[in-house]
Amino acid sequence: MKTHTLAIAGCGKLAHIIVDALLKNFLPNYQLIGSYSRTFDKAEEISNKINNSEAGYACKPCNTFEDLLLLKPDYIVETASPAAFKEWALPALKNGSSIVTLSIGALADEEFYKKVEKTALENNVRVHLASGAIGGFDVLRTVSLMEESDVAFTTEKGPNSLKNSTVYSDSLQTEKQTVFHGNAKEAIALFPTKVNVAVAASLASVGPKNTTVSINSSPNFVGDNHRIEITSKQVHGVIEIYSKTAQIAGWSVVNTLRNIVSPIVF
Repeated sequence: MKTHTLAIAGCGKLAHIIVDALLKNFLPNYQLIGSYSRTFDKAEEISNKINNSEAGYACKPCNTFEDLLLLKPDYIVETASPAAFKEWALPALKNGSSIVTLSIGALADEEFYKKVEKTALENNVRVHLASGAIGGFDVLRTVSLMEESDVAFTTEKGPNSLKNSTVYSDSLQTEKQTVFHGNAKEAIALFPTKVNVAVAASLASVGPKNTTVSINSSPNFVGDNHRIEITSKQVHGVIEIYSKTAQIAGWSVVNTLRNIVSPIVF
């Protein structure tokens, strides 16, 4: 059984979920050899989980992303942000590392998407898009390949999750409002870290410019409720998922890593 080396860039809560899964033997084909975060203490927290365990190998906390690349990991898991993914993706791919990312919103930029695609092909590596807090990408891709389709993405959030965005106002605390309606490319520009799943759905189907996105704010709402609807002449599909926390996003990375090495892939 081949062992693949793994590194993590972005060491927040989602990274801890992935490392905990590794230590519980959900990822027996991987060894985590490096961690990097803009805050070194966070990278050290991740590495300490490995180094203080009975894993039998060491994980190095890195001061810079360049130090992480020097470790030559087979895979880099990126759980930071679309801005970080834009900064790190091309150097990682040129380094010979494949990427597993949750920051799919960065790929709404068509020019960047093409650069990532070209660089991955030239270096015989791949970019794996984890499903995050939604699913059904196989259905979306199948139907959109089969025939012309319309795709709509609707999400419900609590007002507090929108506080750092330009759409926030105190009225959201007492009134249900639609705070955005447009396409996926416009949505990720306005909400850089909030609608990665919408961009993922669009990339799996009709593209960021052709996917309609609505974002609704509801008072006292906790979590996220995502709904994707695809309609064609022959198929009408609806995927709806509510998640109370972001844990499902971390576990989607675990599932992606398992699929990469599995002889039977879901």
